[in-house]
Amino acid sequence: MGKLKKDFYLRSDVTAIARDLLGKALITNVNGKLTSGIIVETEAYSWREKACHAYQQRRTARTEVMFGAGGHAYVYLCYGIHHLFNIVTNECNVAEAVLVRAVEPDRGAAHILQRTGVQALTRVTSGPGKLTRALGIDSACNGQSLLAKNIWLEDVGYAVPPHSIKADVRVGVDYAGADALLPWRFLIANNAWVSKK
Repeated sequence: MGKLKKDFYLRSDVTAIARDLLGKALITNVNGKLTSGIIVETEAYSWREKACHAYQQRRTARTEVMFGAGGHAYVYLCYGIHHLFNIVTNECNVAEAVLVRAVEPDRGAAHILQRTGVQALTRVTSGPGKLTRALGIDSACNGQSLLAKNIWLEDVGYAVPPHSIKADVRVGVDYAGADALLPWRFLIANNAWVSKK
């Protein structure tokens, strides 16, 4: 229980980490506003497959953070609109990360509603762009340590029965050819907060 340690992120199996993140809490403290959500959906990415931004160890200004040691945030802007939050994994110079696709709101409901401009929490964090807005995650979080005080993950004792974990193909990666068929998307089956394809 408590904040996830560095060793959790440094493991070499990105799909195992993506699976293990289900049920963990993603917590932010932005401008003194504490918000959190229970992770219910993730996707794994590795330099070995074509859906990854750092495929074949391609280093660019955007992907450089993926080559750091696990335990940092990789946040990028998608379609010029949505910030997407990823968790860098593995050792230095091995570009792998887990995209957090959906969370179930846990703490800070008033702050979440204020940031999103809605009246109810219904499905307000049921997608990767939605959850970053709700939790106050933006490009300023890119590269931040997940062991610090602004953004981190905790084991809060949320038990996910193994039979309720579903593996599926990732969303929006058809360009990756055969790699698009990898079952690297993990979700809690029948959870109302899982994103829609």
